[in-house]
Formats: sequence, C-alpha cells, structure tokens
Amino acid sequence: MSEQQIEQLFDYVQKRYLWQFFSRAWDRQENIDGIIDAAIDLLHGKHPKKHTPMDRLFYADAKEMVKDFKENFPWIDQLAPTEVSELLHGLKNQLVDHTISRSLNHELNHTLY
Repeated sequence: MSEQQIEQLFDYVQKRYLWQFFSRAWDRQENIDGIIDAAIDLLHGKHPKKHTPMDRLFYADAKEMVKDFKENFPWIDQLAPTEVSELLHGLKNQLVDHTISRSLNHELNHTLY
C-alpha cells in the first residue's frame, strides 16, 4: 500500500461519486464514513450492516465503488487485509480533508441550516 495508490483511489472517487459533496459538513462526514466503512467490510469479505435505511444506502454505494475499484485497480485484490484497511482509511482521511476541512464552501457549517 502506497501514497500513490491512495491518490489513485482519491482521484477516481473525486471524478465519479457525488456522495462526498452533500451540502453540510456533518452530512459529508456521515456519507464518507458510512461508505468507506462498508467498502472495507466488503473488501474483507464481510457483510456490512444493513439494519437501517442509511446502512442500506451506504452498502449500495460501497458495493458499486468496490466493484469499480476491482475493475479499474486490480492490484487491490493483491493487498493483505491490513493493507486494505490502511488504504481505505487513507482514502477516507484525504476525502475528509479535501471536502470538509479545507473546503471553501462556508455554507457547510452555517448555523441557520
């Protein structure tokens, strides 16, 4: 697992998925956490939780993302489980940093919304 691999996944996610761009910071964080955590479970061969409608939404988005990752980045299947976790946690950190922490959108944390 390398920084280059994290960057490849980050670029891919930025170009193809809108769930990271919800209108509020808490909503973005919830989506990023839920989808990435479900993707980690899927890549580990586990069944993500699907108890609530949000869990099922995260699962659906993660399932599609994992399928895309496997098709476009075949090296992901060669990684050990710990490397997969590190890779996706690195992706999550980069998404949060880019779409929440360093976002110039002042409406993300506006008190009237």
